[in-house]
Amino acid sequence: MNYFEIINKCLVELGYKQVSTFAELTKNDHKKLKNIINIINSTICRYDNWHFLIRKTTLVLPAGQTEVENTINGRIISMTIDNQEYDYLVNFADYTAQPIPQKHFTANGKNLIFPKFNEDKTVNITYYTKNTAVNADGTEKANLEYETDISLIPEPYVEPLLVYGACMRLKANPQHVKFSYWYGMYKENLADMKSQISISAKEVPFIKMHRR
Repeated sequence: MNYFEIINKCLVELGYKQVSTFAELTKNDHKKLKNIINIINSTICRYDNWHFLIRKTTLVLPAGQTEVENTINGRIISMTIDNQEYDYLVNFADYTAQPIPQKHFTANGKNLIFPKFNEDKTVNITYYTKNTAVNADGTEKANLEYETDISLIPEPYVEPLLVYGACMRLKANPQHVKFSYWYGMYKENLADMKSQISISAKEVPFIKMHRR
């Protein structure tokens, strides 16, 4: 379900008139709804270590150098060189002039620091992407923006989570006649997604919501 379809679903749920084209979304409530859908989408993607956000890439550490630019758009899960995993070292003071084997350090989030090697090394990286959407060409992006953009949240969860979550956030009033319904459906679908697509069967769904 694309961005435009999600917006129209929200309009129906809110009792508003649907629009025929994306260009018609010009009213203040339309603009608020578009922004809120992105907030909900981003919140859900950041909510857990979802396997659908896991990506892999490689960087080259040149011979004789200890630093490589951190171009990873997300949170690093693991790094390996020559099939050896390099753990993250929190305290740079421990990373002396003689770097600790199989450790790496991030300098201000900009550079990744490793031990020095006599030959080029390939750094294999697994990470959680910061992107939350994908365009019609299959290119990932930070937010939903155009009509045909699609959330990275998988089906069948993307529709109820974004629609009920956005409606609940737009009205933001527990006294609203449908607020409890939206809140309950949002929680139920988030818990269901967590239980159904978690990598480990030992993971137990836990939902914590804050009302504003």
